[in-house]
Amino acid sequence: MHAPRYPFTIRLVGFAPAECAQLESLLAHAPLPGPSYFCLHDDSLQEPDLYIADGGNPAALARLSCLPPGALQPILQVGGDGASSRRTLPRPLDPASLFDALAELLDSRVQALAALAARGERCLPERRRRPRLEPDTEAPAYYARLRQGPPDGAVLIIDKGGAFRDHVARVVANTIGNTLNTAPGNSTRPLPGAGGRPVEWTDSCRAAVRLCDETPVSLVMINTCAPGIEPYSLSSAIKSQEGAGRTAVLFLVGQSFKYDSLRARDAGVRGLLDKPVADRHLLATFQKLLALPS
Repeated sequence: MHAPRYPFTIRLVGFAPAECAQLESLLAHAPLPGPSYFCLHDDSLQEPDLYIADGGNPAALARLSCLPPGALQPILQVGGDGASSRRTLPRPLDPASLFDALAELLDSRVQALAALAARGERCLPERRRRPRLEPDTEAPAYYARLRQGPPDGAVLIIDKGGAFRDHVARVVANTIGNTLNTAPGNSTRPLPGAGGRPVEWTDSCRAAVRLCDETPVSLVMINTCAPGIEPYSLSSAIKSQEGAGRTAVLFLVGQSFKYDSLRARDAGVRGLLDKPVADRHLLATFQKLLALPS
């Protein structure tokens, strides 16, 4: 009997839908022993461990040019003209070569992260979700203002219970400090020593919409499997309110939830996180959407 394997995340970039499906199926059956892999949805806000890119797709290569070079953001290129300095595998893909290359890139990333931690530094999340059309000419503060929601606005979690709220509050507290609250009608259990950005919870759609209308809210996290919650309608109701333009809404999704990108965008959803959500992915998401310190 094999021990559970940690699922490393992969973002596929530039592949046609049919080839994406083939790669996802191949990666889902990674051989034992060795790492297991999970492909992120295009709308996922989660930071991937590895990228696999179509080397014959110029748009994919432009998107990857936004990433910092080196082992911290390892990229495996499939196909292309052979001129790239990235690790490249030819088509058709040989499964054994693919898994060997991924394991080597992953090992390089782990070593690079360890070296970074030894220097007391962190790997900053990539905030940009689309390639630059031209070089930056603005100061960093300009982009921070564009990303930021209401100053010191709350994080609001819509879920069937408060356990995830408690956990998120502690993650935020480790970064900037927070106040733990609930929306009206729910029990309140404050974290001792907290102060700063509030983290709130409700299991009611009405309470969520009212809270977003009456108080500044920077980020809304909706558990899509919470009973009595229609996530797309709830997001649309929140985003349709005056002043909610910069309030970021994201979905927490499980494997059984069929995420609809078109409906999500129409409802103003910024993206999704796959459950269970590791602390490092929560923190990276907060750094992207709340302009928290890195």
